[in-house]
Amino acid sequence: MTVSPESVIKPLALIVEDDPQLVNIFSIAMQIAGFETDTAADGRAALDKLAHLTPDVILLDVHLPHVSGSDVLRHIRADARLQKSTIVLSTADSREASQLRTEANLVLLKPVSFKELVELGKSLHK
Repeated sequence: MTVSPESVIKPLALIVEDDPQLVNIFSIAMQIAGFETDTAADGRAALDKLAHLTPDVILLDVHLPHVSGSDVLRHIRADARLQKSTIVLSTADSREASQLRTEANLVLLKPVSFKELVELGKSLHK
């Protein structure tokens, strides 16, 4: 039996970022790495999406409007359904990154190059 490329289910990456340019960059990088992508522009929207999605990877900005990235991270870690999701925090704040490092799978310090994002996505593709 031959499987067509269209019928292969791609892993899902949820990009939680309030900067539209970074959303676009992260989305393209993850799509090149083989992911379907969905996005949320703030913490509240992320929680709404996480109520019905189970992403394979969650790229989570720490500084978000409405609900902080650290609060979203705590919600994810408390939800048994999301335990297998890989969480990649992104922040320009190195101090906050070090405080949250143990709660996330990876921490990206901004700025991150597009090539690094693609390589990261490929390494996370299961």
